[in-house]
Amino acid sequence: MLRVGLVTALIVVILDQLTKALVLARFAGRAFAGDAITAFFNLVLTFNRGLSFGLFNTAPAGGRGDINVFLFSLVAAVIVSGLTYWLGRVRSPLLGFAIGLVIGGAVGNVVDRVRYGAVVDFLDFHIGSYHWPAFNLADSAICIGVAAMLFESLLLGREAH
Repeated sequence: MLRVGLVTALIVVILDQLTKALVLARFAGRAFAGDAITAFFNLVLTFNRGLSFGLFNTAPAGGRGDINVFLFSLVAAVIVSGLTYWLGRVRSPLLGFAIGLVIGGAVGNVVDRVRYGAVVDFLDFHIGSYHWPAFNLADSAICIGVAAMLFESLLLGREAH
């Protein structure tokens, strides 16, 4: 399942970086980076210097040399290393795919941290004035991957190695 997971991760990274490039191009040079698409969805441009979904996004903008960039990238590298090791031992196609989603999402966000000093987020869903924190394709892949891992282990009861 190593191949399934790594191909999945590569596809996620490519799609994630492509969607972020499109959003950056769409909002290039605009003072306000947001467009209402539907009554419940906006396309926005935000730079998250914190963790997923804006947690700890209070750090000042330090750019690519910021200590948060280094620390968050280091943590992600350790997690990706552990997941890749686990991926090499997995026999289930669903679990291999799920781990690949998480790896790809983590790598996609690390690429942003290295390139921009923050993660590019652009999907903004809301109900009235309540907004879910903006996120991106990498965040979605991580969430779906974790959900699939839970489904695999809890509901299907399969052995992970």
